[in-house]
Amino acid sequence: MTFREMAPLVLSLLFLCAAQPNRVPQQATDARATSPSQTTRSSANPDPAVKPNLGDFAWLAGRWQGSWGPRTAQQIWLPPKGDAIVGVFQASENGRTLVIELYSLVQAPDGIELHLRHFTTSLVPWEKSGDIVLHLSSLDPRSAVFENAVGAQPQRQTLTRVDQDTYVSGSEIASGGSDPQIVSITYHRQRDLVASHRR
Repeated sequence: MTFREMAPLVLSLLFLCAAQPNRVPQQATDARATSPSQTTRSSANPDPAVKPNLGDFAWLAGRWQGSWGPRTAQQIWLPPKGDAIVGVFQASENGRTLVIELYSLVQAPDGIELHLRHFTTSLVPWEKSGDIVLHLSSLDPRSAVFENAVGAQPQRQTLTRVDQDTYVSGSEIASGGSDPQIVSITYHRQRDLVASHRR
């Protein structure tokens, strides 16, 4: 079976079977971000005078790594530049890359959007109809929630800051009308990309 033929199976395993359906850890729920300048903004408590902007996500810049069951998950985010923040994700297991994802946080006219797309190692896109778009629905000093208006997967993506060097990424995946599964990965900031690569 070729990798392209395996792609739908791998995607299903990654999102539904491989990771245990966890909720965001209590540690992440109780933690507060270290940026005192952020103002709470959410649909429950809107502040029309202060709108979210890409600067609210500048803390993402850098290299991050987490464990996902037996897998290694890595992300690299660039600093905000112009109207976007660009990121890349790699999940690997036993020396083999399972999926590559490309992200962009975009400052759109109606708010911040999270665009993502999955690729094989030869950069063949899994999504034939284009990228997946989620819209920022709430933001406060410790968490950001993005929601998918068209019902594609993931339906919801949450970034929860634990501290300046730790955050939890949660993807909510619905399957066949059952309760959504939460694929949760805790990322830790990696300080020295070159040094860790040489070890």
